[in-house]
Amino acid sequence: MRVVVIGAGIGGLAATRALIADGHEVACYERAEALRTSGSALTLWSNGTAVLHALGVPYDDLGAPIDYLAMLRGSDARMLMDIDCTRAAARYGYPHRSTPRRDLIRRLADGLPEGTLHFGRRAVSIDQDPGSAEVRFADGTAASADLVIGADGSRSVVRDLVYGADPTRPAGWATWQGLTPVDVETTHSRRGLMIVGREGFCGLMPAGNGLLQWWFDRPWNAEDPQPPSVTAMLKERFGHWASPVAETLAAADDSQIEFFAHRRQKVTRGWSRGRVVLLGDAAHTMPPTVAQGANQALEDGWALARGLRLKEGDLPAGLAEYERSRLKGARLTQMVAGSEVTDKYRPGAGLLTPNALISWFYTRWLKMISTILNQ
Repeated sequence: MRVVVIGAGIGGLAATRALIADGHEVACYERAEALRTSGSALTLWSNGTAVLHALGVPYDDLGAPIDYLAMLRGSDARMLMDIDCTRAAARYGYPHRSTPRRDLIRRLADGLPEGTLHFGRRAVSIDQDPGSAEVRFADGTAASADLVIGADGSRSVVRDLVYGADPTRPAGWATWQGLTPVDVETTHSRRGLMIVGREGFCGLMPAGNGLLQWWFDRPWNAEDPQPPSVTAMLKERFGHWASPVAETLAAADDSQIEFFAHRRQKVTRGWSRGRVVLLGDAAHTMPPTVAQGANQALEDGWALARGLRLKEGDLPAGLAEYERSRLKGARLTQMVAGSEVTDKYRPGAGLLTPNALISWFYTRWLKMISTILNQ
């Protein structure tokens, strides 16, 4: 088929690679003038690295390995729980890694045939009939296809053009994040930290090459203005927390910090309409609180190609198979992430639950929200 992908993010690039490998003619259009390499870092869990393996994308040198994930109390660094991620890696055969987003984007784009990626092309309308679909761009050009894929994120133009409304809504939290060299033990370890308290949440993950991915979450109203100095606000709110929070804040400045407002939606059926289909955040926007957004987008790209392959020659059946295979996992992930459960301070969380049981549940959870790990 002729396929047009709108959006050269993680999900769009994954779908592009998978569909080209299956012999489709694919063109991927991105409104930015180049690959979007903003964003700090992300965590690839076993389902994400499984997709990369299936797509032929090497990942062993991306970022840093994550073997453990500890939750601490911010006021005194008391250990609340310690998840052994190596159990899931051994169970499924795919490891966990934390990596700068830019490195994953470049790796997904590497090796695509010349002329696949088109930059500076903003979609403004989509028309379709029983035989084809056409995307028109702001520069007056157009592209026709047998299938149009909306992989253009939580503010999806494709979704709004086809469905007529934005189903997302503010989740009541926001993230301020960075990716910087911070010389603390976590930076050089294989353990991520989740630090929680009444003031909010801090996450710290080694990201390789001496870099630390760090973020702070706190309740936030969409009408609230940004503070004059984000660094000053974070220090005032979290500066009294135990090490290594203070060291992380000491190394931060406003020029390094990115802001991300959490949004969520109810994940329902109907990811496709005629010859247009959605994936990633365009289909199921979720807050970053369970670190699955990138992994779910990777799964979508892989599963879409799989559905079309299984139902070769029958586009409606292929799109239905894709949605069927992904709906349960994406819905469950969004429900948990949308509750902001990891951001909320619960003083007794984890203290009465053995780490071995938590690690077992985490291993099971990954399979519950995955398509590829169930193949």
